[in-house]
Amino acid sequence: MSSAYAVELPPACVGCAQDEAKASAKNSLMQALPISVWTDKEQYMHNEIITVTGQVANIASGYPVTVTVVNPLNSIVTINQIVVADDKSFETTLNTAGALWKYDGTYTIKVNYGSVEKSSKAQVELIGGEATSKPTTPSKCGPGQITASGQCIPFTINGGVVKSATLNTDDKSIVINIDAKSDGTLTVTPTKKVQDGIFMVLVDGQEWDDVEIDGNKVTVMFLAGAEKIEIIGTFVIPEFGTIAAMILAVAIISIIAVSAKSRLSIMPRY
Repeated sequence: MSSAYAVELPPACVGCAQDEAKASAKNSLMQALPISVWTDKEQYMHNEIITVTGQVANIASGYPVTVTVVNPLNSIVTINQIVVADDKSFETTLNTAGALWKYDGTYTIKVNYGSVEKSSKAQVELIGGEATSKPTTPSKCGPGQITASGQCIPFTINGGVVKSATLNTDDKSIVINIDAKSDGTLTVTPTKKVQDGIFMVLVDGQEWDDVEIDGNKVTVMFLAGAEKIEIIGTFVIPEFGTIAAMILAVAIISIIAVSAKSRLSIMPRY
């Protein structure tokens, strides 16, 4: 046997060793993660097909992969379930045609496999459609404040932007939607008239430990890709304020009084 085959590589195989090493590293990474997902491109025009591919580390019998797509307005576009193949891979396609896909911007493709821990996501950019309207700060709230159900809440953020905020009276929490481009911090300082007794923070629905709470000053260290931060306390101002409640009470009393007077006026007099 000629030794030339052991020394020389065909031109097509130049760099094969590096490619094999990269493939091996990628495979090891996928095996280490409970579930991974990727797309065939990072940017698409509207009316294109997105190919979503992924892999799970271990097959859980009877569990499909749930795929959820969220648009730039944080609304769910589609939900689908995919069966995992014997080689631990899964694949599906998404058609970007339709009214729910009409906006330009970043679409988040979330995958979940059996439990919250077994989840991952990929993001794609859609172009050539309608622009989304960006939330603006009301005139009553100054710079460095975000409105939440009519209340102005001071905040500072690094590594992302605050998109919107609401008050959740059921959970006594302030819910802040953010766009985290990188790891960063969010500091929120609501007045005690808005919220009090802060004791817990959730990031994307999970209890978060990288938090500093000093009275009503809360600093949250978030990771790139975070979307929702919820600050929970023992009190949050009702969206239906005290003045509105008083006005309603007065209105009800007036209606009762008028009704009573009307009944008296039509009663026969003896």
